[in-house]
Amino acid sequence: MKTNKIYFPIIITMAVAIGLLLGNYLNSFQDSDFLSKNTRKNKLNKLIDFIDREYVDDINTDSIVDLTVNGILENLDPHSVYISKKDLKSVTENMKGDFVGIGVNFYVYKDTVAVIKPIHNGPSDRAGIKAGDRILFADQDQLFDKKFQNDSLFSKLKGEKGSTVLITVFRKTTNEKLKIKVKRDVIPIKSVDIALKVNAEIGYIKINRFAETTYDEFHKALLSLKRQGIKDLVIDLRDNGGGYLEMAVAIADELLKDKELIVKTKNKKGTEDETFATSKGDFEKGKVYVLINENSASASEILAGAIQDNDRGTIVGRRSFGKGLVQREMPLGDGSAVRLTIARYFTPSGRSIQKPYDDKADGYFNEFEKRFQSGELYEADSIKVADSLKFKTKRGRIVYGGGGITPDVFVPFEAKHGEEATLMIMQSGVVSYFVFEQLDKKRTFFNTLDFKKLKAEVIEKDDYLEAFKQYISDSGIILNFSDKEKIKKYLYAEFVKQLFDDNSYYEILLSEDAMIKKVLELN
Repeated sequence: MKTNKIYFPIIITMAVAIGLLLGNYLNSFQDSDFLSKNTRKNKLNKLIDFIDREYVDDINTDSIVDLTVNGILENLDPHSVYISKKDLKSVTENMKGDFVGIGVNFYVYKDTVAVIKPIHNGPSDRAGIKAGDRILFADQDQLFDKKFQNDSLFSKLKGEKGSTVLITVFRKTTNEKLKIKVKRDVIPIKSVDIALKVNAEIGYIKINRFAETTYDEFHKALLSLKRQGIKDLVIDLRDNGGGYLEMAVAIADELLKDKELIVKTKNKKGTEDETFATSKGDFEKGKVYVLINENSASASEILAGAIQDNDRGTIVGRRSFGKGLVQREMPLGDGSAVRLTIARYFTPSGRSIQKPYDDKADGYFNEFEKRFQSGELYEADSIKVADSLKFKTKRGRIVYGGGGITPDVFVPFEAKHGEEATLMIMQSGVVSYFVFEQLDKKRTFFNTLDFKKLKAEVIEKDDYLEAFKQYISDSGIILNFSDKEKIKKYLYAEFVKQLFDDNSYYEILLSEDAMIKKVLELN
């Protein structure tokens, strides 16, 4: 009994000691795996809490969180990005393909909201708002003499479907102030800019992005062109930065035969998903031409790659951007979101077209300048491809990976050396604003002109060319205006767009388009 009494405390002590040691070991094991991850997460939360409670000055910790998230994402790839709560709504609307509003194209001209043109058959058009009207009030909200951001202006004009807003406008042509009641409605944000016939047999569809409505818009346009008797099709993906992969796949399915591979994706775990064309398809016969340039990216490259690798059509233009990463938008719980890269995609031949992204700063996205300096915009021979990244199409043609889709038929940049900036200005919104202001000076006169008289006014005279030169010069921009005829053509097209319709605008520009001319040669 005495012996038991002597050793019992020792046994208890040893058990406690072993328990402590084992506990420390287990804690150490957990900290090095699961708990260490929680510690890293808690570290950021604690820091924000410390700043909230203890920092000497008042700080907007939301802005700190935004900076922190952006800082983390900057260490990933260039396409993993943070979307703030403020920006997410407009981004979502843009990709959704519509919003509820009054339906006007406008810009702020001399601190006043000026209507460039009401959307045809939209709420404002039906209510009687006209091009050139100045919007002074939306209900009781004053919209002039204030430095509004566009999103603030939109919020005044948007609302629930079917709701009404009393718009007060000043109409310069009649020098009167009018109150017009507008019933808000769904306003489409088109992703298919235009669908028209280039000639009797060739149809043309221009896609500006891949949004939720893109396939439906494309399919409707395709069927309309088929009813008009087209045999061949041009799909214009120039300056299309991408969007939803599913939309590119759905469009490819209309062009490819049953069971032809469209795209492959591979995620972090190495899991591969393959997407094939189905038996449906409204344009599986007939020639297909896809137009691309240095700003065609992501979903545009998926579509172009599927057409090229299956030998379904001809890719015309210049090497595409080179984005082969797939993102998923993930909500962060506070109205913001992160768009995170979750996979890589591969064309049917197995090539990745993602270009290197060691330079994650502006240099990665500034593709035009780099390609201009290398000479690639003007010479196909300047395109750098690696022999180690050779792949074969379905029929055995050689194609290359490693940075964009290289076209089957190269078309150089349209402007001559030294005139690149001029062409980019002519394709920007600057021309739209200039033309609006010219129309605004004598809108009654311009409203009396038909196409022929308008062409004579803009093309045969130098008045608007000289006015545009002065307009650009007053903005502090120095440009080369040696190609006068091309500049006049862009000005005339914009006059036609604002006075008449989009179809006529595109018909004018496409008649001089170098890639369309190449398609007509090939066809």
